[in-house]
Amino acid sequence: MRVRFWGTRGSLPVGPRADSTADKLARALLAADGLRFADREEALAFVATLPFALGGSYGGATSCVEIEGPEDAFLVCDMGSGLREFGLDAMHRIAAGHAPVFHIFLSHMHWDHIMGFPFFAPAFDPRATIVIHGGHPDMEQALRRQQEEISFPVPFDALRATISFQPMQPGQVHEIAGVFVTLAVQDHSHGSFAYRFEAGGASLCYATDGEHKLADRDGAARFGAFLKDADLVIFDTMYSLAESVTLKADWGHSSNIVAVELCQAAGVRTLAMFHHEPTSDDEAIAAMHRETVRYAAFNAAGHARPLDVICAFDGMEVLLSPEIIEQDRAKSHGSKGEH
Repeated sequence: MRVRFWGTRGSLPVGPRADSTADKLARALLAADGLRFADREEALAFVATLPFALGGSYGGATSCVEIEGPEDAFLVCDMGSGLREFGLDAMHRIAAGHAPVFHIFLSHMHWDHIMGFPFFAPAFDPRATIVIHGGHPDMEQALRRQQEEISFPVPFDALRATISFQPMQPGQVHEIAGVFVTLAVQDHSHGSFAYRFEAGGASLCYATDGEHKLADRDGAARFGAFLKDADLVIFDTMYSLAESVTLKADWGHSSNIVAVELCQAAGVRTLAMFHHEPTSDDEAIAAMHRETVRYAAFNAAGHARPLDVICAFDGMEVLLSPEIIEQDRAKSHGSKGEH
C-alpha cells in the first residue's frame, strides 16, 4: 500500500501570512551565507539541506489521506479541504486510465472533515462512482446539509457522480477493493471511528479525532488491540500532554505522548503525527515532532519493537510493505528528525 497525505491539519485550514513567508526567505538567505546557484536545481539542492520547517512546510489543508491498495480504486480517509487537491489529481489519473471508483471512509462529520466534498471534482463527473463508508447513520444528512442554499450555491442533488452511503459496524471485517477494513469507536463529540486497513501483508491504522486517556486502562487496552502490530498508525497528536489534561481536556483529541504510549504498547512500527493544531506554525510542529522522537527513544525500554516517529505534512508519501516503510525522500525532504 502507498499512503499519500493531502491534508494534515485539524479544525480549520490555515495558510501562511506574508510576513511569515518573508521571515522564512530571510532566514534561508542568511543560511546560504553568500552562496550562488547556477540554476533552480542547485537552489533546490540547497533548500533540501535546510531544516524542514524552514525549507518546507507542513501545509494547511484539513484531513484527507489516500491509500493506494491492490485494486484499481481510490481509497480515501476523510474529506477535509485536502480533498479538493486530491480530486484534481485523481481526475488526471482517471484520464490516464485509472478507474473512476472511490471508497471514502469518514472518521466523523465535523466540518473540517467533510468541507472538501463540495469542491471534489469527481463528484461532478457522471462516470464516477463514490461510496462513502462510515459508522454514523447520518452521513448523508451531514453532506446534504452543508450544501443547502444558505451555506453553498451548488446543491447536493446537482452532483453527477453515482453516490451511495455504506454504514459499517465496529468489529466487523469488511473487504473493500481488495483491502480488509475494520473500524473502532473513539471518544469524540457525536462519535468518531478509527479504521484499520490490511492488504498484502501490510497494515495501516487511521485514528484521528479521538480522545484516548491512559488512565482508562480498559479503553487503552481495547484500542491497543486494534492497533496491534500495525506497520503505520496515523494518529491525532493535536495537543501536548499538558494541554490534553488541563485546558483542553475532554475536547476530543489526543496528545503526542499518548500516541507514543499506545503505539509502543501495541508493537506499532511507525507513528505518523497528524491533525496538527491550526495555531501552530511550522517551527512549533517541528518542535513537537522532535519532542515526540525524544520521548519515544526515552520510553523504548521494555518494548519489543522500536517505534519510528514521523510527522505528516501535505504532500508526503509513504510506501507500506511487510518488509519496509519508506518515505519518498523527494517529497519528505529531510531526515526522520526533521519532516
